Amino acid sequence: MDSQTPQQRHNNMAAIHGKDTKPEIIVRKYLWRHGFRYRLNHARLPGRPDVVLRMYRTCIFVNGCFWHGHENCRYYTVPKTRTEFWVNKVKRNQERDLEVQHKLARMGWHCITIWECELKPARREATLQSLVYTLSKIYLQDHRAKTYALPEEDDAPRMVADESGNNSWITEGNESNK
Repeated sequence: MDSQTPQQRHNNMAAIHGKDTKPEIIVRKYLWRHGFRYRLNHARLPGRPDVVLRMYRTCIFVNGCFWHGHENCRYYTVPKTRTEFWVNKVKRNQERDLEVQHKLARMGWHCITIWECELKPARREATLQSLVYTLSKIYLQDHRAKTYALPEEDDAPRMVADESGNNSWITEGNESNK
């Protein structure tokens, strides 16, 4: 049985917002301290990602375990009242998350999802270090120097100067005529 009246429960749920959540702020502060610059809730990208790093072509979603249905997580439990409503709501959220990630991938963006439970004090540092490692790896892969193969020069004529300073063309066959 719910210990709150329907109006109290409504007020609690209405107070929960999608921006500037505590887990989101933890990620943003860590990234800023480590030199990463970003945009917040970029309106031109599908799903309005929580953190957008344009230089890395990466979107970071910081998901609440309850609202996005984090499987096998102790923070995701289905409420005992209005169960069907909540199951459908979380399912729609999961479907929308997947659709948004597919759209971003087709646009050439990398997507990283960080779960609220991964930012609890026991796992926070490891999660954030892993995030920085992943971003560095993405940057290096996307900005790798391109190597070009040089053409074979076996039969190509070359210009060579002799002792008197005269230039002449030589090929493989007439190398002895220097």
